[in-house]
Amino acid sequence: MEDIELQNRLLEIFHYLHEHPETSWNEYNTTVYIRQFLENEGIPYKVFDDCPGIVAEMGNGKPVVAVRADMDALWQEVDGEFKANHSCGHDAHMTIVMGLILKLKTCHWKKGTVRFIFQPAEEKGNGAITMVEKGVVDDADYLFGVHLRPIEELRLKQAAPSIRHGAAEFLVANIYGSDFHGARPHQGVNAIDVISLINFQLKNICFSPQQSYSIKMTKCQAGGENLNIIPGNGQFALDVRAESNQLLQKIKKKVENVIKSAKSMGAEISYKWIDFTPAAEVSTEAENLLRKGIIETFGESGCVSSLVTSGSDDFHFYTIKRPHLKAAMLGLGANLKPGLHHPYMTFDHSCLIDGVQILKTAVMEALKK
Repeated sequence: MEDIELQNRLLEIFHYLHEHPETSWNEYNTTVYIRQFLENEGIPYKVFDDCPGIVAEMGNGKPVVAVRADMDALWQEVDGEFKANHSCGHDAHMTIVMGLILKLKTCHWKKGTVRFIFQPAEEKGNGAITMVEKGVVDDADYLFGVHLRPIEELRLKQAAPSIRHGAAEFLVANIYGSDFHGARPHQGVNAIDVISLINFQLKNICFSPQQSYSIKMTKCQAGGENLNIIPGNGQFALDVRAESNQLLQKIKKKVENVIKSAKSMGAEISYKWIDFTPAAEVSTEAENLLRKGIIETFGESGCVSSLVTSGSDDFHFYTIKRPHLKAAMLGLGANLKPGLHHPYMTFDHSCLIDGVQILKTAVMEALKK
């Protein structure tokens, strides 16, 4: 397929996906669209009875080179209305991987399998775990991903051979007590005081300044309409991030100690950690294969160093759960602005064919291993 023809096909695919966003675990129509695409192209595939998502294959035997695209959109307010919205670029990621299928149809290799994983629920942080549990990478040797990057990180015709996401986890907590009269503060424990103390003490958690991490209270609720009632009940939540999985565990222990110390005020507090997303475990070999694809597509000047970001992606669950995998995620420049997850995010659509070309080179090189 000629590049102009491929570019037109990519734009057709992208516009459909962009105009039909679906949130995490609801990507059923997206699955149907991809299935129809695969049937039209004569590519064998597998769907699942209990969740959206689809896995397709070309070739046979070893090595098995997998490529993953996330499918879900965000639920956010756009023009005063809450709706599904592809503001994280997953519509572009699917388009690139579908374009890779079209490109590889014109290539020939002696041995090896290329597997295409269209994964649901990246934004929920657990879609990758479901795919791992379904065995989609059990026999895979390599795994590549792709993610558009904001313009302050990469410009069009630039790419990074890996994205080194940090680890993230969230804590939700409840404070239990009884309300009491505003004139009698001695009769109970003010949930607002408890939350305030916890928030203050969290700011005193310190690690080496050479390590990147953050601890933020992102939810705080207590009290009602009556201003003469001191609230005994409250809720709060934390967003905790770290550059490594090991550091995240150390932070969690200190956070738990802060909460335990706040119980000395006489409050009953329960909490739980939710939605863990691991830090990247990057394979040097997979990274080098993507680097070769970038240089072949853009030249040396277009290949930048690995990107380090405090963001997270459940892509890294594949290597956490299956350590044998050699994996790396391509960071693709797209002149993306104002930023990821912004309701009016836009990017230069010419990056789509760039992503196809880079991944095609990396996959073909991996098949030679």
